[in-house]
Amino acid sequence: MARVDVVIPVLNEERALPGCISRLREFLGASLSEHAWRVVVADNGSMDGTAAVAQGLVEDYPDNVGYVHLDVRGRGRALRKTWLESDADVLCYMDVDLSTGLDALPAMVDGILNDGVHVAFGSRLANGAVIERSFKREFISRTYNVVIRLMMGTRFRDAQCGFKAVSRGAAQALIPHVVNNHWFFDTELLVIAEKRGFRMLEVPVAWDEDADSRVKIVQTVMEDLKGLARLRWRGIPEVDRPAGLRE
Repeated sequence: MARVDVVIPVLNEERALPGCISRLREFLGASLSEHAWRVVVADNGSMDGTAAVAQGLVEDYPDNVGYVHLDVRGRGRALRKTWLESDADVLCYMDVDLSTGLDALPAMVDGILNDGVHVAFGSRLANGAVIERSFKREFISRTYNVVIRLMMGTRFRDAQCGFKAVSRGAAQALIPHVVNNHWFFDTELLVIAEKRGFRMLEVPVAWDEDADSRVKIVQTVMEDLKGLARLRWRGIPEVDRPAGLRE
């Protein structure tokens, strides 16, 4: 039986967390019933009651809910710790608001377990995606992803959708080479993976913008552009491909 970890990075999400875990447990229990699955709350620097809420959920559901605390903030840092320390076969993550439709997850997990995919990711810009979001965020997203392709010569269409999965072998090979510990972590991971020949699967998703999103758009865009410039000027790092990774 394959093991699947779904990581939920959180920062001050005491209100959103119970509903997220409830909905996610129900979905995973129905759609991934043939696998051993676990939801891991990765609390990276919360100052509210998130820790107490998460620990309460672990007590309620000890078989399939876990909790990890990091003192320092950063979504990438939370994923780095939880993914590298996990012994699951498939490592996923999604945002706590569950803006991305969960129906795309089984295809990503199946691609990794059965089709030799190394990195699977949700895409709001792929054919078949169903999106509800403001013109401003749509314009910024499309522009940013065009910039990635122009600067890096990559083919994937959506780097920043908070809905991704990797095999354990791919995580162990790729993450040590990812420098960024914040929002650019996603983009850097995908760029290195594609450029170093890892098999990738881009899955169209349904996505409904969260009106209460905490993302600071200008700050995030500047971080992303600096990260792209670093990759462009310093080059893509070499990655030792584990023997278990199929071509």
